[in-house]
Amino acid sequence: MNIHSWIATIIMTSPATHLPAKQQLKQDAILKAALTLFTQRGFHGTAVPDVAKLADVGTGTIYRYFDSKEALVNSVFQRAKTLLRDTLRVDSFDVSLPPRDLFHLFWQRLVQFADSYPLEFRFLELQDHAPYLDDISRQIELQVLLPVWQFCLDARKKGTARHMEPGALMALIWGAFVGLRKAAYTGYLTLDVEVMEKAEEACWAMFTG
Repeated sequence: MNIHSWIATIIMTSPATHLPAKQQLKQDAILKAALTLFTQRGFHGTAVPDVAKLADVGTGTIYRYFDSKEALVNSVFQRAKTLLRDTLRVDSFDVSLPPRDLFHLFWQRLVQFADSYPLEFRFLELQDHAPYLDDISRQIELQVLLPVWQFCLDARKKGTARHMEPGALMALIWGAFVGLRKAAYTGYLTLDVEVMEKAEEACWAMFTG
């Protein structure tokens, strides 16, 4: 089974939940409030009653939808990571394109995600989620990471990327992008079009060596 078939299998076997419209709206409000507070305060700094207050529901209501705070944060993670996966769509790239064009497409979609879902981006990339991720969350994370890992491996085999482990190449580019966004959040940098274009060129140069 190739990597794309394996990812498709994971997607098809990931459980989906369907709720009546009124309950779905309430669950969405809880998840939005949780996303906001987890992003601002982190997992350990967020109390379930505070999520309930922001969502305008009772604390007991949250436990009717989520068994624990860990279940709640995993649901937030899964929603955010699925948005990232569906925005990047790396597994749909035309691999016959030159590596530089593929890199540009990946970069542009990463920018699109960060611009379209700034709170989700900050939640995903500026915190350590590993201690509480469940199996479903890890599966979705792999759906994001594996196609990028495969691109790095293919580029290295073609002599386009510097001779490093694919995971290290991913960390270089991903880390640079997250660093740019963090600098913008904290007011040290304005990310206009020119800055992002130059950053892309610099990251491509770092990628190719």
